[in-house]
Amino acid sequence: MTSPVNPPGALPAGFISPRDLKPGLTLVTGPRDAGKTRWCMDLADSARAAGMDLRGLVSPALMEGGEKSGYDLLDLGSGERRRLAWRLGEGRGSLATDHWQMVEDAMEWGNGILRSIHNCEIFILDEIGPLELEKGVGLTAGLEFVDVHRHIPCFVAVRPSLVQKAGRRWDWAEILVLNAEAKP
Repeated sequence: MTSPVNPPGALPAGFISPRDLKPGLTLVTGPRDAGKTRWCMDLADSARAAGMDLRGLVSPALMEGGEKSGYDLLDLGSGERRRLAWRLGEGRGSLATDHWQMVEDAMEWGNGILRSIHNCEIFILDEIGPLELEKGVGLTAGLEFVDVHRHIPCFVAVRPSLVQKAGRRWDWAEILVLNAEAKP
């Protein structure tokens, strides 16, 4: 795994020309609320504007009263969304993390999408977390996609506490570090 490709937060996705991206994996990381999902969605918007074949999934937060109430899973290819997670204790998800109850049907749907991708010009996955990297469940088809598609630009969001574990799996990855202070 290589060192960070930028100083913290210095590379907004809007300044990247998607057509100039090189094959390989970039782990997009940063603390909670640093803008990892927004960065991935901005890169997706730029790729779409350039007419590129974009595939993958992002997990935008759902807000209620200024607080995160859950997460959706958004298919970047079709634009279809499904509820991915509810706040822990709401009883609407079958897999629990420290703060969220994950909807297993949504993860199965997401894995189906990821398994159906055979090639593309850019791949984005937001995010890979403890379910995938520590428990072997969740969006595991995304891990498998990255394992075998080194020939395309892949961007995977991962929290800082899991960057080293992801780096052991993908020792060819570069790291892009975002920070909360860099948000617009």
